[in-house]
Amino acid sequence: MTSVPATRPSARAYAMWGVGLLAYAVAVFHRSSLGVAAVEAQERFSAGASAVSLFLVLQLAVYAGLQVPVGVALDRFGSRRMILAGAVTMAAGQLVLALATDVPTAIAARVLVGAGDAMTFISVLRVVSFWFPGPTAPLVTQLTGILGQVGSIVAAYPLVTLLHATSWTATFAGAAATGVLVALLVLLALRDAPEGTARPTAVGLAELRRGLVDTWREPGTRIGLYTHLVTQFSGTVFALLWGYPFLVIGQGLAPGTAAALLSLLVLVGMGVGPVLGRLCARWPLRRSVLVFGILAATVTVWTVVLLWPGRAPLPLLVLLVVVLGTNGPGSMIGFDYARTENPAERQGSASGVVNVGGFVASLLTILAIGAVLDVLTPGASADYDLAAFRAAFSVQYLFWAIGLVGVLRHRRQLRARLARDGVVLQPLHAAIRARLSGDTPAR
Repeated sequence: MTSVPATRPSARAYAMWGVGLLAYAVAVFHRSSLGVAAVEAQERFSAGASAVSLFLVLQLAVYAGLQVPVGVALDRFGSRRMILAGAVTMAAGQLVLALATDVPTAIAARVLVGAGDAMTFISVLRVVSFWFPGPTAPLVTQLTGILGQVGSIVAAYPLVTLLHATSWTATFAGAAATGVLVALLVLLALRDAPEGTARPTAVGLAELRRGLVDTWREPGTRIGLYTHLVTQFSGTVFALLWGYPFLVIGQGLAPGTAAALLSLLVLVGMGVGPVLGRLCARWPLRRSVLVFGILAATVTVWTVVLLWPGRAPLPLLVLLVVVLGTNGPGSMIGFDYARTENPAERQGSASGVVNVGGFVASLLTILAIGAVLDVLTPGASADYDLAAFRAAFSVQYLFWAIGLVGVLRHRRQLRARLARDGVVLQPLHAAIRARLSGDTPAR
């Protein structure tokens, strides 16, 4: 599916990936920076929960809305230019936020962050697809998504510490400076593909439209989109905005404990991601089983937390965070569907379509949670009670249902095509036995 030969990755491939990975980690840092400063943002801008959630909703709306255009541009201009543009745009957004004193300016700042963020992740995935052989790609893709979440840890600890020790302006101006440094590194060090790789040629509007239609008609693209949706949004909403207030205000945890749990979410993902990557490479026709397992665990533990009488015990909250830590790696399976079922010239647009799913669900969930909290809490107070949080987080069930239906439907279509091509899937238990005995390939 890609333009690279099936050989072992070179040291230079890992160097290129390292630059892209750093750019993505800083993008995650920018993306997450408002979530850990949500309470301070309400105080600085004299805003209620709906207004603060609107900052992030518009940021994610821009991110999701730009995924397909960015994917098309990525196929045309390459990863280096797109990652560079994204880093500069996010740095500008953080600088505007540092100087903002009113809600409209803060919203404009987060829109810039969302636009720059939109250019980064799928561009790094394209670096992976061109620099790494096929069998290695699922693992490196998982590592990209997981190690990039180090940016969340930086937001949860150093940024919060700096915010409390200095000021809002100094903290977010420092974040902007970090973005500028990454842009310089990308400009100097990153290359799109190994030497000799054919550069994409410009296409007309008709060819562009036809390519997008082909990308969307591909069942692998659509199951990727719904996989991303159903596995990603709950963990994203928790990490980006509402998890910290839920733990501190709703569950009564100390701020340090809440920050530690958000970091644990990232660390769990780092451990789970490589495992899922190897399983996807070993069992490519059983990826949906992993998706259903992650979905079932997420829905079950949230149900227990929301129905628990009174505040949930700390071990249960730890379990919730551990399960949510699998959501990010689970969503990466969606990109693996797009990679294996689309040709190299459509990798950017296919990844862009997939990336829309989880972020649209995330932004709608963030907005809905903020609206429910405001309805159930008088005035502009941030003193939400536990009952309000329970009602607000219950909106997740709608999006889990939508995602599950989408995965089931397009899995059926993909398997029907495989059957027409002569690939017949064995029952799962028979496939596992065959794989363990070495008799046949995993089907």
